[in-house]
Amino acid sequence: MNFFTTSDNKQIETQSTFDMGGGDFEPIPNNTQLKVIIEEAKWDEYQMDKYISLKWTVIDGEYKGRVIFQKVRVLADDTKKADKAKTMLAAIDANAGGKLMAAGVMPDDMSLSLNLMNKPMAIVVAVWEIDDAVTGEKKSGNWVKAVSPLKAASAQPKTPDATPSQAKNADFDPDVGF
Repeated sequence: MNFFTTSDNKQIETQSTFDMGGGDFEPIPNNTQLKVIIEEAKWDEYQMDKYISLKWTVIDGEYKGRVIFQKVRVLADDTKKADKAKTMLAAIDANAGGKLMAAGVMPDDMSLSLNLMNKPMAIVVAVWEIDDAVTGEKKSGNWVKAVSPLKAASAQPKTPDATPSQAKNADFDPDVGF
């Protein structure tokens, strides 16, 4: 069988252009609570910046199937940023069973994968915006603002209009359809 034969046994035709489709997604609204799992957890590096890379996948609700990428910069030069990132990693780990914290050592790719992946938890996302230096267009996406267990979570409510003070004191709503 030729490598360029599709699953329905058709030969792919030679062409110089192709569009995967899918289009651009608008960011998930600010302060939206989501039921997620970590689909990928590993160390990554870009331009001398080493960080833990997490790929979150929404597993239920209106945004099911959406993906959010998170860089957890536990080795940041700024010690306050590194401490904040370690605290985020510890919270993620606690919701996934707490084995990384129990080990007490810097996790490697294998321990990140084994201990963080496929464990349902809740996150709250926020929206980031930047001006693209090349095109001048505004770009936006989501970042992980908070993490909590699915039950009795102290994460922000699902409503995107909640202010941070309202969201901070709200409980996870089990009737959101998770």
